[in-house]
Amino acid sequence: MAGNRIDERDWSALTQGERIRQIEVEGYLVLPDLLSADHIARLKAETARLDTFAVDYSVHQQVRPHVQFRGGEITQLAAHAPTIAFLRELFGDEVILMSYHYARSEPGHPGISLHADGQPYGSEIFGFEGSCPWLVRVLYYLDDLTREVSPFRVVPRSHLSMHADANPYLRYESHPEEVMVPARAGSAVLINHRVFHGNFPNVGQHARELLAIGYRPGWAGPIAEVKTWDADEVAKLGPDVRALFADPNTRHWNFHGGNKPAQMPRVAPGMSPGRWERK
Repeated sequence: MAGNRIDERDWSALTQGERIRQIEVEGYLVLPDLLSADHIARLKAETARLDTFAVDYSVHQQVRPHVQFRGGEITQLAAHAPTIAFLRELFGDEVILMSYHYARSEPGHPGISLHADGQPYGSEIFGFEGSCPWLVRVLYYLDDLTREVSPFRVVPRSHLSMHADANPYLRYESHPEEVMVPARAGSAVLINHRVFHGNFPNVGQHARELLAIGYRPGWAGPIAEVKTWDADEVAKLGPDVRALFADPNTRHWNFHGGNKPAQMPRVAPGMSPGRWERK
């Protein structure tokens, strides 16, 4: 890992426009210091009680999918106000939660191959969630993401490529222009789900925990049906969290739309080139 390019910039210095540009163009973004030490401690008290299992490639990568209805701090994190506020700037007001998973990378974890989560026709790993046109995964780190302890890695701008090398069904052992991204505990890494990303091995002395939540714009639904939320479980959620649990099959489209529909708008700030200039 010694030869890797490392992105250790001061992420707190970015303006809102620069944050939007970073996730749209580079494919990843760090939102630093979202969680206080006390908040992290409360989350860790709950993650310690999760019944995890190993992934197929290493006993040192422990996971627990579908933690959205665990309750307590874990469930409440889905509606963490600063993150949702940024996603509404990025997506518009309609933000839909699609997935929520826990992962722990222990010493000896070999790292995750470079891959894309966004797969336009679905896949066995990601189901049809991956077919959503746009989705951002928010990775909340509960431990310092150091150079030794499974730091995030990404191939910037790879989601923009039309080349066969960027077929999102491919996986790579490494890439000469991949970037290592350390972060402090309590920070979140946001990724465009089409960018090629993964993490490095854990060659440190402690485990690294994260909570990964997938969100998308309301219009950008999957191409085929995904499992809907349990209505009884959704009814138990507080109003701020429940607002994110719309039907995951929601999408807004108009197959028969005409060339000149009535009352077309003349202003659309969300797609204005000036969005990158926001303060």
